[in-house]
Parts: sequence; structure tokens; C-alpha cells
Amino acid sequence: MIHEKLAGHHAIVTLPVLWGDMDAFGHVNNVRHIRWFESARVAFLEQANLRDMMLAVKLGPILASVACHYRKQIKYPDTIHVGSVVQKLGRTSMTLHHRIISQTHDDIAAEGESVVVIFDYQTQRPVRIPEEVRLAMEAMQASSD
Repeated sequence: MIHEKLAGHHAIVTLPVLWGDMDAFGHVNNVRHIRWFESARVAFLEQANLRDMMLAVKLGPILASVACHYRKQIKYPDTIHVGSVVQKLGRTSMTLHHRIISQTHDDIAAEGESVVVIFDYQTQRPVRIPEEVRLAMEAMQASSD
């Protein structure tokens, strides 16, 4: 059931909920979800081989924005599954959709979006997405449709 809820998402990561992830209210602190999105985003970029491609041309991803829509409280003990998929490709950026599934709830606990800009760290400016990166993203996007 869990993987059905992540259908179309690439780079699914599975992580344990740790006791230290919880806050004084007895549920996982809201900041943790953003870190889980980060783990899936990094796995996604690595799975797409973007890291190597961008290092070859001296470019890299930089996070422009992140949003999280909380659906269910997550508590210790639990295991979560986080998936990422390209939602939109722009000229210099891509929007990734993230979904967190709680194994305990067997349901969506949170969803969100990250906007990642392709950035030239030498000039400190966004740059057009390189063609090979765009092609890799379009292929991944097509495989999730």
C-alpha cells in the first residue's frame, strides 16, 4: 500500500523516526519534515546522476524555496517513506514534489515542494539548466506520468 501512495515518485528513501525527532508536544517537530524532503531531494539528484553532470560543468543545485503541507502527526516509533518527483521544469529551476508516507498510519503524513535552481557558484548567478540535465529530468518526468 505504501509504494502505491508513492507511485510515480523517484528516489524513495526509507528512514526511521527517531526519539529525538519529537518535540515537547509528543509528535515529530515540523522542521524534521523539511530535512526528510532534503534526504529525498539529494537521493533524487544522485539517482538522476545530476551531481556528476553538474560537477563536470561546475554548476550545482541551490535550494530557492521549500514548502510543507502537514497532513498527519508522526510519532515515535514509526518508519517513513519519502519520495520525490519532478513536478515542473523551468528555464533555470525545477520544482520537485515530495511526499512522506507514515508506515504506522499507512497514509500520507505530509507533502511539499522544493524549488531547486541551477547555480553557477563562481559567478553567484542562476544559469540555464544544461541540456543534458534537462534531458535527464524530462526522461524522469515522462517515466512518472
